[in-house]
Amino acid sequence: MRLVWVLDTNDLGAAADFWCAVLGFVREEGDHPVYLALRDPAGRWPDLLLQEVPEPRAGKNRMHLDMVVHDLEAETARVRALGARVVRPAFEEDGHRLAVLGDPEGNEFCLVERLDGTLGP
Repeated sequence: MRLVWVLDTNDLGAAADFWCAVLGFVREEGDHPVYLALRDPAGRWPDLLLQEVPEPRAGKNRMHLDMVVHDLEAETARVRALGARVVRPAFEEDGHRLAVLGDPEGNEFCLVERLDGTLGP
């Protein structure tokens, strides 16, 4: 089995630009007009498959990405500069500092900093 994340989008190109910059992934060009695969060049993480859909995102995400980072403020500033918006500013919870952000289409993701300074298991 191989795990692949799928994210609906209204604009494949803009979503690919954003997520490649955030994750350090590369595009895998294909010949299907409504899908675009993004891959981790180091092969550590599952692919992110973008799927172009006509309807806008509605409601809360039922699944989202958490990115564990060493410096929450620096990473928040970096992804905001790439087009993310803050949905919920930094807060502490259960040994973590985290912030909820949205990509340019509003898909939510979290940046998480562990208070013990590690990236976790």
